[in-house]
Amino acid sequence: MSVINTTIKPFKASAFKNGKFIDITEKDVLGKWAVFFFYPADFTFVCPTELGDVADHYAELQKLGVEVFSVSTDTHFVHKAWHDASDTIRKIQYTMVGDPTWEISNNFEVLRADQGLANRGTFIIDPQGVIQSVEITAEGIGRNAEEMMRKIKAAQYVASHPGEVCPAKWEEGAKTLAPSLDLVGKI
Repeated sequence: MSVINTTIKPFKASAFKNGKFIDITEKDVLGKWAVFFFYPADFTFVCPTELGDVADHYAELQKLGVEVFSVSTDTHFVHKAWHDASDTIRKIQYTMVGDPTWEISNNFEVLRADQGLANRGTFIIDPQGVIQSVEITAEGIGRNAEEMMRKIKAAQYVASHPGEVCPAKWEEGAKTLAPSLDLVGKI
């Protein structure tokens, strides 16, 4: 993806959070770790399972200093109606962003313009607003919040430990690598 290692672009949107409508911009994202979790549409099938999975891990994400923004091209009004109608969605405490103008979906390059829907995309963003991780899946493939959290922990580790990188399947507390000339060909 061409958005990796780029700074998030300016946007303004209405959202639903904790029973209220709020306005957000890219400035609300800066200064903390964030996840933008795009999905095709409210009142669908795979989407609520994914959003519910993230909701089940939200307290742990908050302990990691991570804010979550779920985004679809539905309005914030539809997010509220879905929240009121679904037991799974009712447990969501993070921000549900409406993107009916497609501005945010275009900014993150996940818009299916011919359908007016966003692809399933997960973006991990550092406190400077730089996109550190991108995952895009096909329509029928649901994502896993535990794997997302592993990637967040790896991104946070790398950010706080210059000169170190996290190898495949890295878990918090596991050995990292320090790339150097001496390491070439020895892994």
